Amino acid sequence: MTFSQKEDSEGGLYVCMNTFLGFGREHIERHYRKTGQCVYLHLKRHVIEKVPGASGGALPKRRNAKLFLDLEISSDLNSDDFEYEDEAKLVIFPDHYEISLPNIEELPALVTIACDALLSAKSPYRKQEPDSWEEELQASKHAKTLVQLDNGVRIPPSGWKCSKCDLRENLWLNLTDGSVLCGKWFFDGSGGNGHAMEHYKETGYPLAVKLGTITPDGADVYSFDEEEPVLDPHIAKHLAHFGIDMLQMQVTENGLRDNDIKPRVSEWEVIQEAGVKLKPMYGPGYTGMKNLGNSCYLNAVMQAIFSIPEFQRAYVGNLPRIFDYSPLDPTQDFNTQMAKLGHGLLSGQYSKPPMKSELIEQVMKEEHKPQHNGISPRMFKAFISKGHPEFSSNRQQDAQEFFLHLINLVERNPVGSENPSDVFRFLVEERTQCCQSRKVRYTERVDYIMQLPVAMEAATNKDELIAYELKRREAEAARRPLPELVRAKIPFSACLQAFSEPSNVEDFWSSALQAKSAGVKTSRFASFPEYLVVQIKKFTFGLDWIPKKLDVSIDMPDFLDISHLRARGLQPGEEELPDIAPPIVIPDDPRDRMTNHFVESLDIDESSVMQLAEMGFPLEACRKAVYYTGNLGAEVAFNWIIAHMEEPDFAEPLVIPAFGEVASSGAAALGAVGLDNQPPEEMVAIIISMGFQRNLAIQALKATNNNLERALEWIFSHPDPEEESDPALDTMDMENNANANILAETGSEGPRIKDGPGRYELFGFISHMGTSTMSGHYVCHLRKEGRWVIYNDLRVCASERPPKDLGYIYFYHRIPS
Repeated sequence: MTFSQKEDSEGGLYVCMNTFLGFGREHIERHYRKTGQCVYLHLKRHVIEKVPGASGGALPKRRNAKLFLDLEISSDLNSDDFEYEDEAKLVIFPDHYEISLPNIEELPALVTIACDALLSAKSPYRKQEPDSWEEELQASKHAKTLVQLDNGVRIPPSGWKCSKCDLRENLWLNLTDGSVLCGKWFFDGSGGNGHAMEHYKETGYPLAVKLGTITPDGADVYSFDEEEPVLDPHIAKHLAHFGIDMLQMQVTENGLRDNDIKPRVSEWEVIQEAGVKLKPMYGPGYTGMKNLGNSCYLNAVMQAIFSIPEFQRAYVGNLPRIFDYSPLDPTQDFNTQMAKLGHGLLSGQYSKPPMKSELIEQVMKEEHKPQHNGISPRMFKAFISKGHPEFSSNRQQDAQEFFLHLINLVERNPVGSENPSDVFRFLVEERTQCCQSRKVRYTERVDYIMQLPVAMEAATNKDELIAYELKRREAEAARRPLPELVRAKIPFSACLQAFSEPSNVEDFWSSALQAKSAGVKTSRFASFPEYLVVQIKKFTFGLDWIPKKLDVSIDMPDFLDISHLRARGLQPGEEELPDIAPPIVIPDDPRDRMTNHFVESLDIDESSVMQLAEMGFPLEACRKAVYYTGNLGAEVAFNWIIAHMEEPDFAEPLVIPAFGEVASSGAAALGAVGLDNQPPEEMVAIIISMGFQRNLAIQALKATNNNLERALEWIFSHPDPEEESDPALDTMDMENNANANILAETGSEGPRIKDGPGRYELFGFISHMGTSTMSGHYVCHLRKEGRWVIYNDLRVCASERPPKDLGYIYFYHRIPS
């Protein structure tokens, strides 16, 4: 079966259900009269015009609320003019009787199976080049003269793996040198990393055959040079060169010989529950999201976010009020976009099952608009990523980084009296001890994610891992099939213990000794959040500084109790470190003073930089964060990152101001004492990003001589600070915050904390497939109505084997006491 849009762009393609030959509209009648075949599958592509005002124009707020919600469902906001939509019908000749597909229950079982098989055909050409389908494959110009290298390569009947990555699906055998490489990446989560195409560009070897499609009748062959699927009349000879006998290749449905079928163990197969027939889910809360081009990280996070009642109430529950008070251009309003997206996911309007039997007759007789299932979050993504160097691109991103970016936007755009992000916020108590004087300092900071390290040293199957690694290396050297994958099994208790263990503080300055000393730091929960988000730190850096991912299995518990991690504060017998700031050497010449500070500030704590980079943030952004926060540690620098993620130059290299610029801007940029006696704006932004009000941040910095660490201590020790009456301060607040009067009325209560017991139950997790946060695919699993559901972009199904041990981000809710 082959397809051609170019042959018949209006009538579509008619495929004979008996011969699987395809014909255009002008030829189908002749084929019917000649053969008597009366059952055809009609495939047609509709062109939908772009809705006026969809991408830029302002819309009336109240009366067009539904239209505003439907825009993204029916139009492609990022295309210039059109959006395409495919339609399939079963056509019965000679009356041209049409039955819409899919899932028409009244069809005979044999016909239903045939239609499903045809629509889900595994041909790689349909997946890879839908716009260049040809009605009849042509013989490749390279087939007759193809040069094959005598390099001794022999291809085994199974166990294939891409020679440049770990993928075991969508693999292509180059017919010149026998290289096995993965195909291109597709936005539905299938495909590979494009190594087969890269190999062609490097070598010029033109033909490749897809492994798993080889049968005695032929194989799927692709020509990189001709950029299309082709026929290879000499395919048997070309395959025999690599030890493949086509006459013996009796394959199963999955492309493997019967005696070679193995359990699915690859990350891609397990996480997406491949090989298991999953039941589609429909209705409110079971709406899929279209992948806009590597936007699965956004889809997975938003599915988890809108499964939380507080976010549902804040945005969907307040939808009429949000629409009433939205600005003239609702495309630029965060709350409007959140409400619109939440409504699309929760209303059920865009997640409806196929038509039931009692409606089939009505559908056949009347003009029927195809049912839209799933939503396209183009407008939401365009707004939320505006100005961000990473999220505004079509590259894959880190779901954890996007989650924090979203929380930051929620904090900055209040909706009503309830802040839904309060459910994630918690306080972390950090205890720092000077190893020499034994004195301690207790500080608190705000956080939204519990990051757990992967305790690789605690793997329970070390012997298996060592044996697997030896077999893998031997197999690669001998070009034999790789052994079955063995994944490190890490106890969750070991990761939790690693989180609570003390860590060394680099370059620690002891106020008790008035000198640098060794210090250790431990972290505990000063409060437990309503919803606990746990990130498994799978991404790290190798010795070559190349990011890599740890492929591990962790026995994440359904019920989690972290009550033992509750902070205890200053204990009897402990003595606090003196509240003394490090000495500052001030030269006589003011210019030398600024120059000296400039030179000293160039010393960047690389350990803090690496800690931030391991979270998935750009390396240059991490360096700037540590630099601009005066090497006060990764936690303080992390809050700087959250406050500056939307800046256009966020990921640009660190630029140090020239000596002549230091006098005017160096103090604020470097976190030093401002020349105008106002706190540096960078420090103010850091404290605001933690959830405190702007006036409180300025007051705390002024009271502590702009010492960031002491300012945070001051905030927690002054629950009711005196009101400032500085006119300059009031003016600055009005210029920088449109809600300054409202903030002044609310006072300085600090961030709202929803504390409670530390016992939780798992209700969702986000999994990542791939070797890096910048590539691969994200899938979300959520527990709803007593069962697990998998959200794989547009595909929403009941989960049969939720891979809880392979997750990346886990969502727990507090168990009521």
